[in-house]
This record gives sequence, C-alpha cells and structure tokens, in this order.
Amino acid sequence: MVVCYALFYISTVFSLSYGVATLGYTRETFLGLLCFAVLFMAAATPLAALASDRFGRKPVLIVGGVLAILSGFTMEPLLTHGSTWAVALFLCIELFLMGITFAPMGALLPELFPTQVRYTGASAAYNLGGIVGASVAPFFAQKLVAMGGLSWVCGYVSAAALISVLAVLSLKETRDRDL
Repeated sequence: MVVCYALFYISTVFSLSYGVATLGYTRETFLGLLCFAVLFMAAATPLAALASDRFGRKPVLIVGGVLAILSGFTMEPLLTHGSTWAVALFLCIELFLMGITFAPMGALLPELFPTQVRYTGASAAYNLGGIVGASVAPFFAQKLVAMGGLSWVCGYVSAAALISVLAVLSLKETRDRDL
C-alpha cells in the first residue's frame, strides 16, 4: 500500500503544487492534465485486477512495484523537460502504476488474515499503508525539493516502491487460499 499511495499523492498533490509554483502551469491547466492522467489509472485498475485473479496478487504487485522503482527515475527528466506532453506522460505513467498497485489490494488484504481478525487486520494494513504512503508523501516531497531538488523526490518514489516490493516478496501468495 505504501507505493500505491506514494504514487498517487506524489503525482496529484505534490505534482500539482510543483507544476503551478515551479513549472509555471496554471492550476486549471495542471488539473486538466491530472484529469486526463486519471484515465490511465482507471484503465490499469481492472486490467491489474484481472491479472491478479489469473496470475496471483504477488506477481502483479511485484511487477507494479518494480516498474514504480524505475518510474522514479523518469520524474525529473519528464517534469523538467519543458514540454506539457512530457509532464502529461509522467502523470499518466505514475497513475497507471498506481492502478496496478491498487487493484490487487482488495483481494490480498482480506486473504492475509484468518476469519477472526480479517477485518481488523485488513483495515489496519490498509490504513497504515495509507498513512505512511499518503499523508507524508507530499510533505516530504516539498522538503526534499527544498533541500536538494527534484532528484531527491525521484529517490523517494523509488525507495517507497522498493520497500513495497520487499514487503510483497515476504508474503505468501494468497490467490488460491480458501476463505
């Protein structure tokens, strides 16, 4: 969940602020780019859900996480390229990956816990992932830009994705688990 929410809040909250304050886009223009990019998240989510049902939750999350690690390296070149198309491409990539990492969670989280604590376990995991991945991501991103530039935010995205991949690797596949 950390990478899922880090991708979402970096590409929406932080990028909007950065796009307006640093890149010089109007708020309306950047929001239009985000509305377009959200279509890629909407496309990725059912595709990743189908893949999760067919191949398992872990493989889909690992692929999404590895791609998110790599996507961190695209942030600075695409956001500083000077092209609206490059900015749109970055937002589309990040939100597409958010859809990939989000889709399997609805099945994975309940499958991780026995019936007696299923709701507690799933909701705690979901909310802790959201807190760690979402609530602090825009704040840290702003601080990282102030301290050393956009490349530090790229590293933050890649680090969040790496942590998530390592966490997924430690899990057992749950696709065929009887509930």
